[in-house]
Amino acid sequence: MELRLRDKVAVVAAASQGLGRAIAEELAAEGARVAICARTVAKLEAAAEEIRRRTGAEVLAQPADVRHATDVERFVNAAAERWGTVHIAVANAGGPPAKEFLATTADDWEQAVALNLMSAVHLARAVLPPMRRQRWGRLIFLPSVAVKQPIEGLLLSNAVRSGVAGLAKSLANECAPDNVLVNVVCPGYTRTERLEELMATMAAQRGASRDDIVCGWTEQIPLGRLGEPRELAALVAFLASERASYITGTAIAVDGGWVRSLF
Repeated sequence: MELRLRDKVAVVAAASQGLGRAIAEELAAEGARVAICARTVAKLEAAAEEIRRRTGAEVLAQPADVRHATDVERFVNAAAERWGTVHIAVANAGGPPAKEFLATTADDWEQAVALNLMSAVHLARAVLPPMRRQRWGRLIFLPSVAVKQPIEGLLLSNAVRSGVAGLAKSLANECAPDNVLVNVVCPGYTRTERLEELMATMAAQRGASRDDIVCGWTEQIPLGRLGEPRELAALVAFLASERASYITGTAIAVDGGWVRSLF
């Protein structure tokens, strides 16, 4: 399928590893010019170089902490200054710690909101004006399958990421007249560095082995396995493309069937 992404300009947040990295590489493989950001410069530069090597695409690496509006604005501006505009933006960030409610502190809540909600707001504020002016844009949020079905032990994520889904639906309605499409992709249990960290935390909390934790997850997944980052990245690339020109305001789970709801 020809996605017609050649020479489109994409910005992908938190893309030095995991889902962000896979999405950046998928967009680059489809011919997009891709800007990526992350906090750790060495990992960011290594990811950019590897994506260039594998795809031959132009890749810009810009250090940024997505919790800070000035960093996000600088990141988006760097891409626009280099390539003229921004067509595609993927809002992504790491997840908050695994805690039950009474174990959380006020600071935990403030940090979770900054990382998982305000980072999405910052990116939207930076990219929507140029997208709306050019009457073409794709803004894709990457919260969690928790926005469809809460995940045990991930209270902070369940609460805060649901706000991202509400933001996305509202923006989809506001921006549709300007041909700017806004969607949510909801990762399920996917084999990333973040999942490895979560696995270790839960194993320690429950006095179980890492294998026990993985078995507990996969038993709930009809496909019987964890997802791979490239499987989610393929959907993001499609939603970013011309082929998805009548899809906006949706939240699509990539979870192997884990969510039991109808929608």
